[in-house]
Amino acid sequence: MANIPALTAAQLERLQDFSTPTLSNAIETFGVRPRNWGYMNASIRCLQPMSKPMVGYAVTGRFRCAEPAAPGESASRYEFWDWLLTIPEPRVVVLQDLDDLPGVGSFWGEIMATVHLALGCVGTITNGGVRDVPEVQALGFHYFAAQVLVSHAYVHMVDFGTAVEVGGVTVQPGQLLHADPHGVLLIPGQVAPHLAEVAEAFDAVEQEFLRRVRAPGFTLDELKADLEAFHAQRAALRPPPGFGG
Repeated sequence: MANIPALTAAQLERLQDFSTPTLSNAIETFGVRPRNWGYMNASIRCLQPMSKPMVGYAVTGRFRCAEPAAPGESASRYEFWDWLLTIPEPRVVVLQDLDDLPGVGSFWGEIMATVHLALGCVGTITNGGVRDVPEVQALGFHYFAAQVLVSHAYVHMVDFGTAVEVGGVTVQPGQLLHADPHGVLLIPGQVAPHLAEVAEAFDAVEQEFLRRVRAPGFTLDELKADLEAFHAQRAALRPPPGFGG
């Protein structure tokens, strides 16, 4: 289980004011992980228009679709749903397709999306496929997936509540996730309460630089000076007081 940050509803909503690139930049300030880690690769795509980013805690599971479940292989969805409720809202269901060639069948469609929406889930992230895209978009349930598929084939859940491998990263149950059309970002629990404050400072520095570049009569000499100042201001940003690293 990941370190689940005790964020208020207002703090979670505030994170939706920033893009994944902005939050990724802000996370660098804390020095808690390498810059080339903590986000899913381009195999996981946003499949619907979004008015705001998706933010939530990971509910994890693994499934197969290519063949019927072997004796004793299938996990109970009822038990999965019981466990799901132990993760705080909002929830994001992160499912790993274990088939040798992921994407034979879809765990997700209008029915499963409706059920999980009723259970406090706001979307899913999977290296497998999804279907019923227009219907699920109308529900407001978010799809981040590798493929769009026709059939559920022989879909069955294998297990749940463990770490999963999706999009080139490991996701632990309870991991705080932020996702938008750029992709999926993993937010370290220890930085989560402070992240919006730092992201706002990053954004202010960037917007001031852009304002100057867009000003009429801006010159190359000014660009050189302003770019140096821009980099210096970004480098000077530090975690807020109270962050323990």
